[in-house]
Amino acid sequence: MDLIAGSPASYLGADEVVESTAPAVVALAEQLGAGVLDDPAFAAAAFAWVRDEIAHAGDAGDPRFAVSATAVLAAGAGWCYAKAHLLAAVLRAGGVPTGLCYQKLADGDAHVVHGLVAIHLDGAWHRQDPRGNKPGVAAEFSLGEERLAWPVDPAAGEVDWPEVHVVPAPGVVAALRRGELAVEL
Repeated sequence: MDLIAGSPASYLGADEVVESTAPAVVALAEQLGAGVLDDPAFAAAAFAWVRDEIAHAGDAGDPRFAVSATAVLAAGAGWCYAKAHLLAAVLRAGGVPTGLCYQKLADGDAHVVHGLVAIHLDGAWHRQDPRGNKPGVAAEFSLGEERLAWPVDPAAGEVDWPEVHVVPAPGVVAALRRGELAVEL
């Protein structure tokens, strides 16, 4: 899939959600980057840590709706979007340009928005899904073929939106702050 993104340098900054300069995020980036030889290895370590150490709120039955990277880190849980916010913050803190991406996925008779990240390594953008694995879901770090939690099914009205956002989509942030998953993009 051809992603639509700006200059990689514009995906290194911090904001109130992707808090890449927050001390806890910087400390985690330093911890995950210790002894790592290159950016792809750091990105893989950060991806695995967020995917495996931060519970997916829905899978864990956690009723909280963390929004910012530091809130997700403190809670130890978050929805897909929130986990993407944390991963983007950690990677940016480690100097890896990272943006936010979205998919529209079927959920029964309706659709839901799913959040993931895109990282810029080896001269290209690569989408990664830190949602968290469970039976039937196996997202893996890959700089080659995408290994996301859910490939889209256009016949079911599903969509991979190609935009790589510098900041989280306002609808995602608003829905999380309302404590609901009714996201409109």
